Amino acid sequence: MKLLIVDDSNIIRSKIARALGSRNLEVVGLARNGHEAVSLFTRTRPDVVTMDLTMPEMDGIECIRRLLELKPDTLILVVSALADKATAIEALKLGAQGFLCKPFSEQDLAEAVEELIKGAVHG
Repeated sequence: MKLLIVDDSNIIRSKIARALGSRNLEVVGLARNGHEAVSLFTRTRPDVVTMDLTMPEMDGIECIRRLLELKPDTLILVVSALADKATAIEALKLGAQGFLCKPFSEQDLAEAVEELIKGAVHG
């Protein structure tokens, strides 16, 4: 499966890529904001997206809306701080399927993505 990582923090993008790149997920793009994410998404058509909510230029909510318009079956895991709880709920209502709080361990991230994929496979 192809993975797109969207986060304004280089450290977080690298952490996610390192944790998931070895788990049958091919990292096809790293985006710093929603604009980059939409551009990379259009070119790479990933199956799974990890999405930060608070980013410059285009936030995660708007980005989720646009990505799901392009490909409604995309699996989106919101990776955000708990302070964004209300926004995270909004993201789930828009169609994101999972939420992981920052800070997170690589194990937490791997489990969250596995659940996301299992849920998609088993409905």
